[in-house]
Amino acid sequence: MKEYWTSFASLLGVLAFCQSLLQVIFPPELRFACLNFFNRLFTLFSSYCYFDITEIDGVNTNELYNAIQLYLSCSVSINGSRLSLTRALNSSAITFGLSNNDCIVDTFNGVSVVWEHVVTQRQAQTFSWRPLPEEKRGFTLRIRKRDKPLILDSYLDYIMEKANEIRRKNQDRLLYTNSRGGSLDSRGHPWESVPFKHPSTFDTLAMDPVKKQEIMDDLKDFANGQSFYQKTGRAWKRGYLLYGPPGTGKSSMIAAMANYLSYDIYDLELTEVHNNSELRKLLMKTSSKSIIVIEDIDCSINLTNRKKNSNGTGTRNYYDPEMRCGSGPGPGPGEDGGNSITLSGLLNFTDGLWSCCGSERIFVFTTNHVEKLDPALLRCGRMDMHIFMSYCSYPALMILLKNYLGYDESDLDAEFLKELDQVVGKAEMTPADISEVLIKNRRSKQKAVGELLEALKARAEKKLKSGNSEDIMEDEEQEKRALESPPNEGSEPCKKDEDEDEDEEKMK
Repeated sequence: MKEYWTSFASLLGVLAFCQSLLQVIFPPELRFACLNFFNRLFTLFSSYCYFDITEIDGVNTNELYNAIQLYLSCSVSINGSRLSLTRALNSSAITFGLSNNDCIVDTFNGVSVVWEHVVTQRQAQTFSWRPLPEEKRGFTLRIRKRDKPLILDSYLDYIMEKANEIRRKNQDRLLYTNSRGGSLDSRGHPWESVPFKHPSTFDTLAMDPVKKQEIMDDLKDFANGQSFYQKTGRAWKRGYLLYGPPGTGKSSMIAAMANYLSYDIYDLELTEVHNNSELRKLLMKTSSKSIIVIEDIDCSINLTNRKKNSNGTGTRNYYDPEMRCGSGPGPGPGEDGGNSITLSGLLNFTDGLWSCCGSERIFVFTTNHVEKLDPALLRCGRMDMHIFMSYCSYPALMILLKNYLGYDESDLDAEFLKELDQVVGKAEMTPADISEVLIKNRRSKQKAVGELLEALKARAEKKLKSGNSEDIMEDEEQEKRALESPPNEGSEPCKKDEDEDEDEEKMK
């Protein structure tokens, strides 16, 4: 045994002597040159090329690394066998990622590429004002040399675009409103925001399925139509007008649009905007991929039909100011500090040069009385798609029964469904009224459908006696207007000016 260990020690001595001899004969510089030569030789005959994307470029974070990590999370969640889980700040979703030194194959335009996540220990650091992480992370992209000019630039651009889309969908959406009186927040922004958590979707929206699908297709074509708008020379924006009686789901439609496209919402309160210049500044502070909403536009400011207000005194100029009635004394229109918005200012806001300062914006207007709006607001380019939010129809009623009670048509008696179909069109009840009946009796499904049928019959009988469905909704409309537009001193001078104009015409 002793002889064995003696022989082993002698062998180690010989190996150490040979290593020392090789280091003398082949210094480090020569060994590095030889290694570099063989690497070049291997690269020359290899059919692949490699690209390294490190997490930190110098002292700055590499945005491309973060984009690749997000992009690969789409396919890794399905194909990967060992995954890392992350959740970003202000994100509502958990994303998957490649584990250390793991690989995944991706395909782009029919070409396969290989991504490898490389993690190594960083060497001892020298003094730095910004200490680096202990681990050095990066991605290595392997592609065939013949595919390099085909996919490199377009593939990386595609990854950046896809990552931005994933990041936007994962982040919480925001609901903005303009600050009261035009004031600025602590960061100097005219918009205040809160998280947008509205649960309305097109699946839960009580609306005719055919019309609903038409709206969804139009929204999808708009969101994917950047090249189309650039090719045709049009600004990448679109306008929607939602009109109909109160309670027909106009606000729910806006929420469903935002959730469908993952857009933020800017709720513009025109009564808090002093003049056209302030209106333009608000538009410039909105972001792309957003929905700008002006609700009840016929109640906010005086933008009524000019043809009905002309009183036979001749046509008015297109740029004649349509002033809203101010609330209290103040400078007249056009003066500094004037509290007025003109029709031309609102038109420029939606369809003028200033509306093109951003891209991928949707303007949504709502009103209960479309006939009171000026025709200039209704034309294409400002309100491209007019959507009538009608009373509850039979298909919409089935959606409500599914949402609140979990009932399908197969769960209800055929005679009962036939009776519902016959009475729902005559009753002309809004989805909000029907929803209230179902919510009130949601603990007992049978009682809920029974009371719903009775409510529809009572409403249909009342409508038949009155002869006009608008009379039934008039009280609710008047109450809403009284709450939103309380009497003030500003409303009297406007009426007085109109009476004075009529008296002058009579004297002439």
